Amino acid sequence: MAACIHNSRTSTEAAASPFSQDSADHQCQIRNSPWFAKKCKPSFQNLFSCDPIKRVRLQADKEDDVLWLKIREQALCDMEQEPILSKYYCSSILQHDSLESALSNQLAAKLSNTDLPRSTLMEVFAGVLAEDEEVRRAIRADLKAVKERDPACISYAHCFLNFKGFLACQAHRVAHKLWSQGRIVMALLIQSRVSEVFAVDIHPGAKLGHGVVLDHATGIVVGETAVIGDNVTILHNVTLGGTGKVNGDRHPKVGDGVLIGAGTKVLGSIRVGDRAKIGAGSVVLKEVPPETTSVGNPARLVGLKS
Repeated sequence: MAACIHNSRTSTEAAASPFSQDSADHQCQIRNSPWFAKKCKPSFQNLFSCDPIKRVRLQADKEDDVLWLKIREQALCDMEQEPILSKYYCSSILQHDSLESALSNQLAAKLSNTDLPRSTLMEVFAGVLAEDEEVRRAIRADLKAVKERDPACISYAHCFLNFKGFLACQAHRVAHKLWSQGRIVMALLIQSRVSEVFAVDIHPGAKLGHGVVLDHATGIVVGETAVIGDNVTILHNVTLGGTGKVNGDRHPKVGDGVLIGAGTKVLGSIRVGDRAKIGAGSVVLKEVPPETTSVGNPARLVGLKS
């Protein structure tokens, strides 16, 4: 477990950026960083040093480094506003080498219990994120999507730490990769823990695109053969379920750019077309054409020109 302690010692070796990983102990170097002084105008007087936890070193794609550095920048500024949370921000973000390492740690911390150690889960998450470039791209696309489409999201760091919809989505991406590799038991275990902790139940067989937003997320259920496209927004208590068919292709196929309102039930192997909108509380049993709006129980198209 990481420990962040007050340290009154000064340093003459402050780097131009607090994100430097050259030092052996990966200290946060907040107080002596000219970068931090410029960005956050710190008023507290002590350094906060972060003792690193044992972790798997992961390398983020170069083109995505900007997003990871932005998260670290925001974490430092949050620490300036709430110094009491310094230990939390250090262990969750600042002591990690990459977004993948920090996410593996965050998911493991959330989903572990007395019988399922954090270290075990972190090894599983880190292993998948290290080997799958597609998952790494999807994580960043999801982060950007939440920040762009959810007005309640104040920063990337806020989403990364506090949005259970985002965290549930990333845990599912790992579970889906394990499922596709034939690691069924581990995939189903992650699904179960995500359902228990985040109240989001997505079967590991379901396929998710990039830029997916699970807004509020509580009560979302997605079946095994469901497919969700890119840039889809799904609100709480949505079910993408079946109609009682025992096996085979039995769940909805949701196109790109779709918005599904709270409490909606989309049932059966039906298509929701690209950029369609479904109003809150609807029950959808038939195909929804692209770029249309559907509401009601049973759902019907509205706003069409005669």
